Parts: sequence; structure tokens; C-alpha cells
Amino acid sequence: MNILLVGSGGREHALSWQLAQSPSCRKLYAAPGNPGIEAYAECVAIAIDDLDGLIAFCTAHAIDFVVVGPEAPLVAGLADRLRDRGIAVFGPAAAAAQLEGSKGFTKDLCARADIPTAAYVRCTSADDALARLDGFTIPVVIKADGLAAGKGVIIAETREEAEAAIADMMRGAFGGAGAEVVIEEYMTGEEASFFALSDGTNVMAFGSAQDHKRVGDGDVGPNTGGMGAYSPAPVLTPDLEAQVMDRIIRPTVATLAAEQTPYIGVLFAGLMLTDAGPKLIEYNARFGDPECQVLMMRYTGDLAALLYAASTGELAGAAPPAFASDYALTVVMAADGYPATPAKGGAIHGIADAESGGGRVFHAGTARAGDQIIAAGGRVLNVTATGRTVTEAQGRAYAAVDRLDFATGFCRRDIGWREVAREAE
Repeated sequence: MNILLVGSGGREHALSWQLAQSPSCRKLYAAPGNPGIEAYAECVAIAIDDLDGLIAFCTAHAIDFVVVGPEAPLVAGLADRLRDRGIAVFGPAAAAAQLEGSKGFTKDLCARADIPTAAYVRCTSADDALARLDGFTIPVVIKADGLAAGKGVIIAETREEAEAAIADMMRGAFGGAGAEVVIEEYMTGEEASFFALSDGTNVMAFGSAQDHKRVGDGDVGPNTGGMGAYSPAPVLTPDLEAQVMDRIIRPTVATLAAEQTPYIGVLFAGLMLTDAGPKLIEYNARFGDPECQVLMMRYTGDLAALLYAASTGELAGAAPPAFASDYALTVVMAADGYPATPAKGGAIHGIADAESGGGRVFHAGTARAGDQIIAAGGRVLNVTATGRTVTEAQGRAYAAVDRLDFATGFCRRDIGWREVAREAE
């Protein structure tokens, strides 16, 4: 197959690495790609929001299959337009992509399908939100309804913080994403990420991970798009995974199918493992970032063939995904100032040296400046390694981090800390 991968981040670098190894892949393109993806795909300068340009490229280059990495083009309807032209695409239609595009949409679906999740209300004005806030105990979760690049969630520890979050969102702190807010009950427990593929009718589990959202060691500071992750997540036991499939994933897919909005692609379920069992925090309509990086480090099958089966209604006949038994752990190297105002332009050296010990450095927010690689975003690199335990994978990942020369970058030094502590018991 001729395949087009849409996206330019660390997730897409990891996907390109796996897709390029797939026997099913004849030629791989990436739009727009990044300096790391160039090793595996022919990068073309088409932005992810240029739907007309992407479709024209597919037609001109006989693209058989499109894999959409980020959520924004899915919410904008890229998958719909490709399918209208007979091009297979891994990713949901715009109506189904509202699982990520609207927090309120997902919460309402949970209510209809009796999917376990936090109690919530939807509010379209600041006055309404402040009045409804009285029905919740503190701490409370305030979410911008729309897409906010993983940053539109505030865990308010005081009433004043909750009121400030509502005011900021309604005033446009996250652009149009905060035109409506969702107020949620604060759930306690351990968070985990679970992934499943869907062809609109059939579903297939695709691994687990744990992310680290806070910017600082010890889970302090503001939420980010993710500062690191590891896979699998042992806290998500086989029994809990079965519960997630039966109580969360299958009811979601069945409800959307019954409502004529079949979900095709990957379902990324953010979970809270509560005393009452797993509950859905939120859905993403694409592979996580940086969770995708650790999943791809462990995946051992023909990724292109499996994703194509999901895209063409053939998932029931596909073999289950094959993963290595080792753990994978990734550390995000971010630019100084992230997540507020990251410092761009910093030179990066030592990537080959960092990979010399068997690890892999995925480019997330990089660019070329002459013969140099420089920082061009907030999250810049994903330094990834494997090991027989999380502790071993962590040690190898940080050894690779320490071989990098990125003076204007930083990272958390405790990725995987929960599982490392459990392994030490």
C-alpha cells in the first residue's frame, strides 16, 4: 500500500518507524512530518489543517491508506472527506471524533450508555457554571469542552481556584474550547491509559500505559500534554482490562453504531482506577502522545495491516496485536518555559549518542536550521528505552537523556516512579 501519515509530532515519528517496517507498506509519506520522520517517510509540506491539500495529495499520489495522527483534522472532518473519495483512513468521522472534540458529548454518551464516569454538569455561561459549582465538593475538576491540546483541564483545590478556572476558560484562555465548560466530580484512585481498536462494530484491545501529566517531579505544577509514559501499566490487571472492555469500550462502540455514528480508529480511554472499579475520565480519538511512543516500542506485528483491517471493517478476522514482553518507558525533553512559553531555537546535539545504547529518540517538536536540529515546540524529544522491568527501562532511558546536549531543555527525572516504587517493595 501507498500510505500517507498525517502529523508532525513524537506520536507520528513512532508511527512512521513502525509503519515503515510493515510488509504491507510499499511507500510511506508524511504530511508535514519532522526531521526524525524523514528517515522513514517522504515528508511533504502540507499542514494538518489543509484538508484540501491533503486530499489533493492523496489523489495525485495514488494513496491507498491514510493514518491520521492528531485529533484536530479528525474533528474537522478529514476522515469523512477521504472516505467519500473511496480512500481508506484510520480515524473516526467528525461526528464520532466528538468523543474527543467535546467533553460534554462524551459525558452525555456515558449517561446514555450507563458507562461509569464522574458526575458532571455542562455549562454555557460563567454565571451558570458558578451556580452549578455549589453542587460539587472541593477539589473539583473544571474542563474546557473543546480541544485544548491536552491542557484544558484544571483540578481546583479551592473554590477560588475553581471560580478562576471558569472565568479564564470563558474569557478564552483556551480559545473557543472554553466556550462551554464541564464541571466534574473529583475522582480518587490511580490513573491509567487503555487503548482499543474499532472498525465500527468490532473492538480489539491494544495495550495500556501510564502517563505523567504534571510538569514537575512528584506530580507538581501545571498539566501538560504529557511529560513521559511507560507501557504496559501493571496496575491495569487482566481482570481490570476485561472490565474496561465490557463496561466502557464495547458500550461506547455499540452506542455510537446504534446512533449511526460508527467509530473507526483507536479509542484512547483515560481511566481512573477507583475503589468502585475503573471509571472513564475522558476519551481521545487517536493514539496518545507520548503513550504511542511506548506502545510502538513494544509492538512486533504488521502495524499497517492491522490498522487497515480496522479501517475497512475487517477487524474480526485480524490477529490480535503482538507486543514484546519488555516494558518501554519514554522521557519527554521539553523546551525551557514549557508549558507556558517554551524557548524555541535551542540547538540539540548527541541524538546518535543517546541511541547508541539501544534506546530510541523520537522527534516531537524539532526543526532543521542548516545542519543543526533545533527545538521548535514545547515538547521537543521523546527519549525511549526498554527493559525487563520498569526500573530497568527507566535507567536506560535516563542514561540516554544524559547523553543528549540540549542546553535549553529540561525533563522530569521521575517518570515511572509509581511502578519503580512497587518493584522495589
